[in-house]
Amino acid sequence: MYSKVQILDALKEVVDPEIGLNIVDVGLVYRVEPAEEKIEVDFTLTSPGCPLGDHIVAEINRVLQDKLGYKEVIANLIWNPPWSIDFMSEEARLELGYPI
Repeated sequence: MYSKVQILDALKEVVDPEIGLNIVDVGLVYRVEPAEEKIEVDFTLTSPGCPLGDHIVAEINRVLQDKLGYKEVIANLIWNPPWSIDFMSEEARLELGYPI
């Protein structure tokens, strides 16, 4: 079984196409809960109107199934708490020109 850190590292392959940065550094991944053959991921989008939710779910599934070998991926799109730039990593903020 993979650690949460290993899972988050793998999820850094999933890029939010609108922002051009990975979903972990953007702060979209709220929770990962691994088990033996399945994993549950809670994530959000930068706004409720974002049209890329299905794309991001597909990429989460692809990475966790193909790269880490999970047979079942449960990707939960959640809205609470609402995403804000405060959830971004320092690297992502610098990349996008936000203050640290």
